[in-house]
This record gives sequence, structure tokens and C-alpha cells, in this order.
Amino acid sequence: MRVHLVNPSDSSFGIGVITPRWLYVLAAATPAKYGDPIIVDETLEHLNLDDVRSGDIVGIGIHTGNALRGMQVGRNCRERGATVVYGGIHATLYPGEALEFGAAHIVVKGDGDVVWGQVIQDIVDGCAKQIYDGGRVSGKQFLPARWDLAGRNKYMWASVQTVRGCPKHCSFCSVWRTDGQKPRQREADIVVDEIVQLRRLGYRFIALADDNFYPVTNTDILLAERQGNAARVAELKAIREERFDLMAKLAMLPKDMVFFTQITMEAGEDTEFLVAMKKAHILGALVGVESVTEEGLKAVFKDFNKAGASLAERLKTFRAHGVHVLGSFIFGLPTDRADSFAATAALAKAADLTFAQFVMMTPFPGTVDFDRWEKGLGADVPKVDGIPISRYWLIPHEVRPKMFIPHPTMSSEDLRERTQGVWDQFYALKEVWQRSKCAPTLRGRLAFLFISKLYRQMYANTGISTDSARRQRATRMARWLAIPCRKLFAAKPMPELQSPVTILRPAASLVSIGD
Repeated sequence: MRVHLVNPSDSSFGIGVITPRWLYVLAAATPAKYGDPIIVDETLEHLNLDDVRSGDIVGIGIHTGNALRGMQVGRNCRERGATVVYGGIHATLYPGEALEFGAAHIVVKGDGDVVWGQVIQDIVDGCAKQIYDGGRVSGKQFLPARWDLAGRNKYMWASVQTVRGCPKHCSFCSVWRTDGQKPRQREADIVVDEIVQLRRLGYRFIALADDNFYPVTNTDILLAERQGNAARVAELKAIREERFDLMAKLAMLPKDMVFFTQITMEAGEDTEFLVAMKKAHILGALVGVESVTEEGLKAVFKDFNKAGASLAERLKTFRAHGVHVLGSFIFGLPTDRADSFAATAALAKAADLTFAQFVMMTPFPGTVDFDRWEKGLGADVPKVDGIPISRYWLIPHEVRPKMFIPHPTMSSEDLRERTQGVWDQFYALKEVWQRSKCAPTLRGRLAFLFISKLYRQMYANTGISTDSARRQRATRMARWLAIPCRKLFAAKPMPELQSPVTILRPAASLVSIGD
């Protein structure tokens, strides 16, 4: 019996941008007595079914975007006699789908860090249940990933998680519902030790794959103080101090390391936090801008963001403190008009954004937007190839609509073309080369150019194009671009690197004894 872990994908690019962390966390959760799991990341290459044998266990992680492909993989593996187990956010939300359409034997809901080992043991013992619930494990229970199984030549960036959950309640996001609004933070020393392992292997670019790296704002603390809630103030300050402790320890790592994370706009008001990020080598962050207008921000429950000219200034604050921003924008909000696209493109340029992404409004399961949309469809739900549009992820890509929520003034195709136009404008060669001046060396500027073009190919052309031939060409182009990108991001391994927190621990113990 062998254990397989599969990250499904329709498009394989040969080289990955960021490691899919969950694969290597579940590899760590796999009991050692069953050997190292066979890891298949289909963003690199598709699963070879000849490798799956009768009696094997196949774990498949799915989110809404790859659910259709994941269910196809599950059916194929079950036909070969394997025990098929699904997990991930989509399986958590719709366990019945994995059973009905994905030929699942077992579905695991919630976090897999602790429960995965029990699932495997129950399968071996012949007493497995159909549904398991891993719940939300505490930060102390997060497992370090088995990065020794990742190799060196597959990915440009590695990934480490420091916190799960987000206290916000954005209408388009499911994180606060699935992972909770209470931040669950890992101990800083454990995070640093895992990063050191990655640097030893030759990874110096690390994504801090967090739901929100800035879980407590100064406004949160001020509000709790005004309410006279001393316990809440103490709790928030403790969470904040843990963030600063982590960043202080990240600052002790080799100077060539670069971190990227995801953060809310409010961090732009907290210059103390931005200064600490820069010292910690956190030089980039995805910031959810969503809309450039107040009306648009209210529509997605994100009116804590700035709009208009003040928005551009807030974003510039990140850059002024050495943190480059990947701005994320949504098109297709009911408040959008024909001039919203040009206004967004102009704002992205005026705010000195280093990167940007422009996504079309999609109601994702588990979100407020999805609930409102599904309820609004009523009993007479439109269907495509017999599949209700409210389950659009089960519709084949070649016939799946690009927009699901009707817009009051623009057609779906008009929205798609205008969105594609903003991508094309922002990632035009001249614009990219101009922005590449943020890199201090020619090698850095070339890396910036290649990664910009790769990003556009992977997330624009393959993501919102309706023409399957164009999608295929974009995938081929992305595979070609990925080769020089990986080489430009590669670093010399540092096998002798010692963890700075490990070095400090004996000294701390001596101080404690002396006291």
C-alpha cells in the first residue's frame, strides 16, 4: 500500500511559481511506517495513472477552481482500485459532491494536520468512516512541511504559513467563514526553523501563505480600549506582539532572503508595522484593493479601505517603506461603469503598484456573495449541459460562463473584454520594463520582466480567455517563460545554515537558570 497526494490542475506549466504547501504538510502528517507519500502536483505535470495501484490511498485536495479536475482524478483512481480521499476547502463545503461526482470513499473536512494520520490508519484497519472533521487546529498543532520531498528545481518560491484565519468579513471571501475570524498563529521559532530548512535547500524567496499577515490593527485596539474591554485589549496586543516577535526573528535570517505575504490595506496606516516588515525582509504583499470607488467598497463589505486619491496615497505608503504591492482589483461589481476600467488602470499606475491582478467578480462558495446570488436565482435555476449554474464549477471549462452575476449596464462578454484590456495595458512590455527599475541589478530587472509576463500568461490569458486555443497557447508560453524564471529565482543551497533561534535558545535557558 502506498499513499499518493494529488494537487489537481487542468493546466500544467512544468515549473511552479509557489509550492502548494498543503501537499507537503500532509506528507508530514502521513505516518512514517507507511513510507514517504508520492506527491503529484498537476500544475507541474499530470498524474500518471499507471503509478496508482489497487490498494493504494489517494488523497486529493480541491478548491472551487480545480474541483472538476480533482473529481475526474478521483474517479480514475477509484477505477484502478485505490481508496480515494478528498480534502480541502471545497470538500469541506460540499462533501456530498466529492462522494457523488468524485467517487470518494472518504471526505475530510477542515484542517488535515492532525486527522490525516488517523484517516490512513483507519483505512488500513478496515474501519474508516465516510466523513471526518479535522476542525480548526490551534497554531501549536500546525505541522512543518516535508520540504525534503519538494526538490530544488520544481518551484521558484517556497511557502510557509504563520497564521490561519482573518478577522475581516469581506463579502467575496470565504476564509473568515471556513478558517474562522480568530487568528491562529504558529510559534515564531517553529516558523523560522522551517524557513531555515528551505534556505538550506536553496530557496531564498518565500511566500508567507497567510490569510492575513496583519490580523490586528491599531483601530481594533483603540476600539476595544474605548469599550473598556480590558481582556480584549490584552488579547489583541498579545497577537500584535507575536507578529513583531516573528518579524524580529525573520530579520536575523540571511540578508538575501525575500518574503512575500498577504495583508489588508489598513497596514498602510501602521508605519511601525511596515518598518518591521522591511527589516524582516518582507518586501512584497498582496493587498486587496478591490475597487477604486467608495460605492464599490461598500458593495463588498470592505469600506475600511480608502478610495480615490487617498487610496493611491495609502498604497504609496507601502512602497515608501520598502514593501512592494501586488494590488488586487475586482471587476463586475454592480457599481462598476464603463469608465471604471480606465480609472482602475490609472490608479494602479499612480499608486506605483509593482504588480496587479484584475479578476472578474465570481461568487465563490462559502461567501456572502455566493449566498446572495444563489438565493436570488430562485427555483428556476438556469442550466448548462444539464448542470445548474449555481454549481458552475461542475460545468466543463469550454462551455462555462465567465460571469454569473448579471451586471446592470454591461454584458458578460463586455466585462471580460474590458478586464482583459486592463491586463494587457498594465503588463505591456514598456510598462513592465519601466516598473522593473525597482530591482537594483540587471539580473533583478530581467527576473521582474519574466515573472511579470509569466504572471499575466498564467492568470489572465489562461484564466479569463474564452477561446480554448488561446488558453492552450498561453499555457505553452507560460511553460517557456517558467524556465528562465526559475533559474533567475534560484539560489545556492546553504546546507550548513544554522537557525538563529536555535542558537539563541541555550543562552535563553542559561539566563533562566541564573535568575
